[in-house]
Amino acid sequence: MRVPSIYSHDKERPILVTGGAGFIGTNFILDWLKTEKAPIINLDKLTYAGNLENFSSVSPDSRIEFIRGDIDDTELVRAILKRARPQAILNFAAESHVDRSIRDPSDFIDTNIVGTFKLLECARDYWERLRGEEGRVFRFLQISTDEVYGSLEPSHHPFTEENAFLPSSPYAASKAAADHLVRAWHKTYGLPVLTTNCSNNYGPYQFPEKLIPLMIIRALSGEQLPIYGDGMHSRDWLYVADHCAAVRTVLRAGRLGEIYNIGGRNEKTNRSIVLAVCAMLDAEIPRVDEKSYCEQIRSVQDRPGHDRRYAIDSSKIESELGWLPQEVFESGLRKTVRWYLSNRDWLARTTSRSHRE
Repeated sequence: MRVPSIYSHDKERPILVTGGAGFIGTNFILDWLKTEKAPIINLDKLTYAGNLENFSSVSPDSRIEFIRGDIDDTELVRAILKRARPQAILNFAAESHVDRSIRDPSDFIDTNIVGTFKLLECARDYWERLRGEEGRVFRFLQISTDEVYGSLEPSHHPFTEENAFLPSSPYAASKAAADHLVRAWHKTYGLPVLTTNCSNNYGPYQFPEKLIPLMIIRALSGEQLPIYGDGMHSRDWLYVADHCAAVRTVLRAGRLGEIYNIGGRNEKTNRSIVLAVCAMLDAEIPRVDEKSYCEQIRSVQDRPGHDRRYAIDSSKIESELGWLPQEVFESGLRKTVRWYLSNRDWLARTTSRSHRE
């Protein structure tokens, strides 16, 4: 049964998006500007993965305001909330790369846990001062991951919202802690929160340390294509535009305090992903020696704590809110590969970090 909407976007009051210069935040903002009227404040501290070049196509749009800053800067966040009076806060801000979290977990603790705590406290203080309709429609939406649930055995049913948290990596543990904080602030203080836990995203503007863009750039450079272990680690893959549509749906109609799992119903092994990328590159931009890019694949030592399988059951958001993914993996991957091939200058600048200048 579809739940009637209890939230409608005010065309005048903005939404505050944190971490909006990253991969998913970028796509969400670009999608929002196409589909909604309300303006956006993009708060991002511009770490290595944040890229303001992503917004060059919408730079004349007066509905988007960028503020460089950190979610743990409570003075700054409170000033933004007081001035702009946003109707919602969407927290995309996060350190998100598992390998980096294994090498140095400190940034993940600082941003994903402490940062979320400070943002929640700012949101609570702001919301408690709102009156009437402004207070009734306000939402805090936490963007999270399926990695908080840990690893699935091959025979296990995909993750539902009822699965216990069993994180394996410092990254996953930091996101699980943040999700617990969000739930506690709803239960204890009544803060009107929503949480989404998504599967592996892919699509345009993804920083090339993640699997698909990394394979594309290394293939085109003639480098080896490394796959951890036997390559049979399995993930559910979600095209980022479908994720953005799901987040908008949850923001508009989700039940307060609820968690919504968002998946693409595209469970694939890492090896099959790399093979599919190679096949598309073979078709789109063949190697000069006419060999397949698959020749560049190499197995490398597995990383510590590597979860074997993730899969998402999206039945709740599908049945309650009527959201469904629009892309199958093949169509989404084709769009993704073609985007990177058409934006090789962006890829080169991002890889060289020149975009940070």
